[in-house]
Parts: sequence; structure tokens; C-alpha cells
Amino acid sequence: MTPLVVLDVVGLTPALLAHAPNLRRIGERGWRAELGTVLPAVTCSAQSTFLTGLTPAEHGIVGNGWYFRDLGEVFLWRQHNRLVGGEKVWETARAAHPGYTAANICWWYAMGTSTDLTVTPRPIYHADGRKSPDCYTRPPRLHDELTAELGPFPLFHYWGPTASIESSRWIVAAARRVLAAERPDLLLVYLPHLDYDLQRFGPDAPEAVAAARAVDAAVAPLLADAEAAGATVVALSEYGITPARRPVDVNRALRREGLLEVYTQDGMEYLDPWASRAFAVADHQVAHVYVADDADLPKVRDLVAGLSGVDEVLDRPAQARYRLDHERSGELVAVAEPDAWFTYYYWLDDDRAPDFARGVEIHRKPGYDPAELFFDPADPLVKAKAGLNLVRKKVGLRYAMNVVPTDPRWVRGTHGRLPDTAAEGPVLLCSDPAVPSSLEDTVDRTGRLAATDVRDLLLRLQAIPTPKGAHP
Repeated sequence: MTPLVVLDVVGLTPALLAHAPNLRRIGERGWRAELGTVLPAVTCSAQSTFLTGLTPAEHGIVGNGWYFRDLGEVFLWRQHNRLVGGEKVWETARAAHPGYTAANICWWYAMGTSTDLTVTPRPIYHADGRKSPDCYTRPPRLHDELTAELGPFPLFHYWGPTASIESSRWIVAAARRVLAAERPDLLLVYLPHLDYDLQRFGPDAPEAVAAARAVDAAVAPLLADAEAAGATVVALSEYGITPARRPVDVNRALRREGLLEVYTQDGMEYLDPWASRAFAVADHQVAHVYVADDADLPKVRDLVAGLSGVDEVLDRPAQARYRLDHERSGELVAVAEPDAWFTYYYWLDDDRAPDFARGVEIHRKPGYDPAELFFDPADPLVKAKAGLNLVRKKVGLRYAMNVVPTDPRWVRGTHGRLPDTAAEGPVLLCSDPAVPSSLEDTVDRTGRLAATDVRDLLLRLQAIPTPKGAHP
């Protein structure tokens, strides 16, 4: 079977592809198409659609996180694959070809997945509160082999103020080793680098061009290895990043109307989802608004719809039009205007913000926080404070890395709504010049491939038939 390497180059658009000659060459050797995405156009939802051929209404991944009603808690960035409904592409392939092998290098929902090989970020949470970089692997032997050769997974270059190309380089190096030593039939590789500076500086900034060149250079050795192995390469992106100019404080608006409640500990305010009549889980340009009592729906809908920067507020029938009407979705879903995005902030006084607000705390914040990509620009001593905290960490003392701003104005790029133009949306490149017959008419007629068709494309590239009724 021809090996297949699938590269998820987050944030890649036609404009940035012009600065990525190695990636661009994939399409020049084969073909290129505009790639449709899903609402919300965020990592967890898009990846789950690519791998199952299902919409968020069907696989259940309605964002990078949601309100777990059965637990009464908001959780983002959960990792277990059982959250994703539907048959995964490698499971379909394995049913047709027993012995088919698949490797996942940092695609999401990697824990508990049925791939043969898995590498995913997994920090060590020490008993004294420290957090150390590391990864989780299957089989377990792969952990020591990779870390001995490449060093620990560079967690603090994967997200946060120091996020950089180093994490993508480590991922590429791990993928190269797995491709050479394990020779999987399917190799999934996640390359996050474009996310960083495009959100920090905006997609039109010089830093965006530099980021495209950097990720293109980083992936070049893996592309050479794939070609030498006779592999077909597919490179795709989940979304495009557009300029961000207007933060929308949806939770603060709900609180001012007496709909969102908090509780206080040690002078800090925490969201109280059990007691709130309505609150929002902000996720870039989409916010799931959870409303406890249907009688409040008209009031909440009118309030949210009236906020500057809100484009649409979707009730259940409107969510169905976007294939987002899953039980995990909010009773209402707000979609931002093209240059706007939703903050998760719910406190009205920064002095009463929880201590995690100023840190990189992706699992504690009840919404996505792009300000985690910044050292607080308003604090001239912020990097010195960070350095002192690192010293405290190294000598085994407790520390809090409170360096993140609670001012959203620094964020320059965002995503999540469906793209308004193809130039702002994702792209797919395939090194095999033959478009599979089942997709040829769609690609040739419109130049566009739906996100739900990616699964079938991957199967057909390896001559694996799609079982009848496997997905809509």
C-alpha cells in the first residue's frame, strides 16, 4: 500500500502559501483545492470532521471545549478520543485491510485513540504544583526513544508567550523518526506554528510572512523523507486567520444583566455555571451560550444579538442549518463579525480576576484566551518576573507565572466563523495528480473540497473503498 502522510498546517491560506515553496510544490506536483471548513472553524471541530467525514452535529465536537452539563463544569482541550463520535479514517481502513497501521503525531484527541502509534503533548503535573514539559506516547517505548534523541517535548514553545517554531521542529523530527523506523501506512502530523504570530500580529503583518517561511523550512526534511519513501502527501489547514480588531465581552454583558453569577474566594471571582441563568463559553469567533431556563431565551438572544461585533445568534433550528445542533452546543450560539472575537472574561474589576487569568491555564479558564500568547506589554518588568519564577522553579520552590495580560487589545488575529472569501479560508494540497473519481466532479467543477470529503479522499488515495452507509 502506498504510504500516506497528512500534514495539518494550521492557518495556511492561499496568501501564505505564496511564501511556502516546499508546501506549494505539493500542489504543483499534484493538485490543489479550496478546502471548506465547519462552524466553528477551530482545531478540535475541524480535525474531527476531517477524520470521520461527519459534521459537529454528528461527531459531537462543537468546539475546542464546551459546558459539560452532566458535570456542571466548562472544560476546554480535553484529550480523550471517546469524546469524538463516528468511525475514524484508520478504523475504516483497518477493517478493509487488517494489519493497516496509523500514527498520530500531535493531532488532537490522541489519548485513548485506536491508532497504532501516538505522540501527544502531556505535561508532568508535580505534586508541589510545578509543571514540566513532556509527552505521552503509544507504545510506551516510543517516549524514551524520542526524548533521548530529541529532548523533552518543548511544551513552552507549543503554547504561551514563548510559543515558537521550536515545537513544530520537534514534531517534524518525531514524525521523521516514526516514518523511518515504524513505516506506518498513515502518518498524521500537526504543525501549529502559523497560529502563533498570526494571532499575535495579524495575518497581514510581516511576522505572518516570516512564520510561513519558518514552518515551510521546518517541514522540508519530512517532505523529502516522504518522497523518498514513495508516500503520497496531503497538506491541509483547518481555517484561515483574519484580522482581529474588536473584542466582544459577552459574559460581562450577561453579568451586568444579572444572568451570569460568580462566587468569591480569597477576593477572586469564579464563574458559577450551576447558578447562572446564562453564560457563554467563548471560543475565538464563536461562543456557545448556555441558558438554563427556556423562558430566558428571548431575553438572552436579544441581549447577545445587540452587542457590537456580533453577526448572528443561532437558536437550535438555525444551528441545524450549520450542522451544529448537538446536545453539547449552547441553547444559543453567537457568531462574531469578521473583525471581532469573543473574550471569556466575566469579572468587572481586574482586581477581582482569578489568579489563573494572568497565567497560561488552558484547562482552568472557562473559555479560550488568545492573550496567553503575550507577555503583558503593559508591564515593563514582566520578563524579569518570568525569569525570577523560572529560578524559583529550578530550585524546587512554588511559583506562579502571572505574566499574561487581561487586556484583549493586543490580539491581532482570530478565526472561527466560516470564511467570507476563499482567500481567507483553508487550502488542501495533494501530491498525487490523480483526483479520486468519487471527488473529481466536485473539485473540478467548484475548485472546492468540503471538509466532510477529506476522509473519503484519504481512503481513496490508498485505494480503500468507503463502506456504504459509513457516513452521510
